[in-house]
Amino acid sequence: MAGIAAHKEDTWRVLMVTLAIQAMASMAVLTIPAVAPAFAAQLQVPVSLLGYFIALAYTGAIVSSLVSGQAVRRYGAIRVSQLGLVLSMLGLLCALLPSVAAVALGAILIGLGYGPITPASSHLLAISTPPHRAGLVFSIKQTGVPLGGMLAGSVAPPLTSLGGVQLAVVIVAITCFLCALLGQPLRYSHDADRDTDSRLQLRQLLRPLRMALAQKNLRRLVSSSFVFSGVQLCLAGYLVTYLHNELGYSLITAGITLSAAQLGGIFGRIFWGYVSDRFLGATWTLVTLSLVMAAGSAATGMLNANVHLIAVLALVVCFGASATGWNGVYLAAVARRAPEGMAGTVTGGALSVTYLGVVMVPAAFGFVSDVAGSFSAAYILLTVPVLACGLMLWADRNEAK
Repeated sequence: MAGIAAHKEDTWRVLMVTLAIQAMASMAVLTIPAVAPAFAAQLQVPVSLLGYFIALAYTGAIVSSLVSGQAVRRYGAIRVSQLGLVLSMLGLLCALLPSVAAVALGAILIGLGYGPITPASSHLLAISTPPHRAGLVFSIKQTGVPLGGMLAGSVAPPLTSLGGVQLAVVIVAITCFLCALLGQPLRYSHDADRDTDSRLQLRQLLRPLRMALAQKNLRRLVSSSFVFSGVQLCLAGYLVTYLHNELGYSLITAGITLSAAQLGGIFGRIFWGYVSDRFLGATWTLVTLSLVMAAGSAATGMLNANVHLIAVLALVVCFGASATGWNGVYLAAVARRAPEGMAGTVTGGALSVTYLGVVMVPAAFGFVSDVAGSFSAAYILLTVPVLACGLMLWADRNEAK
């Protein structure tokens, strides 16, 4: 208990390091989607293949998130986070090779690096954060995801215009490695709870998922994250292509719009974390978020070239605040409901469902857009599963704790 008490005095230091690591891991995932039209043209493939890149990345994330609990126990949360960033760096560099197979491998490596980042940070924050601050602290840490997206949208397109896709990707890859070094000062103090005698066991691969789904008060929460995460990636992964190809925006303007959506996500994660802690609680906050998310998706689908850029920016900020703002509330609730000392393991299991949504929902979104001949119809249809999740969570409001 003394070690835990000492960690609680260091909440904000841990938060800042995990925030930076989360931001870089997110930027690694979204850098290529942020320059998708230029990247696809260079590779001479249809830009619609972007959906498969995202699917492969999050397939890798599913596997590594399931292993993350064992890895954190064996090597420590800081070391696992550092390894994740190194894998992301290698994946980005691999994706630069002039081969579809190499890009696919790069996507998987990026996903393998991304998967353990959140479970590792949840492990660190669960033992360093007082319960009454959990929603806000976890939400601030999770602003790293939209912050990474905002950086991808604001940095990668200008670098691509300046020196090509290679310049943008290499700079992000190098920054991932530098960020991995940032965690080293915390390595010995905050990885002190690692068990060097523990071994990674494949037969335990599904244990985190079983733990996450075994509790009644977690199942609907985890199930809703399947859809919410898919919506988040449909916004972050397709917005630039939608605005560039269908509404005639330049690549840089579309990238700025993506950055605005991610900025909304940063604000949203902090705002909704505060609302959850102080007013509504996790379940009612997520129900409210589903309504805002559905409205944002429908309005995005109704955009046309005559809508003023200021109005578009305002819309995507609001959409981003919900579609990217739910994670901190969700993760704090998962960590709170996990057995003591098992927050990282249960979070890894819960995130395997979350990441499965990222694999399947954007792929379905891409299929619908191909069939309909427009991203507009896909964004509008996306409101149906979102509202269904809100209804499911509302029905569970009296049982959730």
